[in-house]
Amino acid sequence: MTDAAPTLADIREEYAFLEGDDRYRLLVDLGRALEPMPGALKTDATLVRGCSASVWVYPAVRDDGRLHFLADSNAHITKGIIALVLLTVQDRTAAEILATDIEGELAPFDLKAQLSSNRTQGIPNMIALIRETATRYAA
Repeated sequence: MTDAAPTLADIREEYAFLEGDDRYRLLVDLGRALEPMPGALKTDATLVRGCSASVWVYPAVRDDGRLHFLADSNAHITKGIIALVLLTVQDRTAAEILATDIEGELAPFDLKAQLSSNRTQGIPNMIALIRETATRYAA
């Protein structure tokens, strides 16, 4: 048996059973598990605008044409939210990303009810950046 990375569905199921602080801990753990983003990629060009915390997203195209995103934040909970967003799009083709209802995938987590508004205000901007990237590569 292999230790496969958890899917969004796995995390959604676990999150549904948790409350309050345990949900925060789950998000922090997800953020800790993010693939490390080299400091050299954390530039003004990769900074997501409108986030209360600093959030960086760097897209790369794999040899097979799938998009792979490196992302990081200086806030632990925000890193966990980034991890949730990336689980919806990571290593997919541009067309698959454009066809994905990212907000719909995240809706069961009800992040707006769980977190302060300044923690969630940058999510739409991050999703917009991912979609813009996918649109560029789909052309």
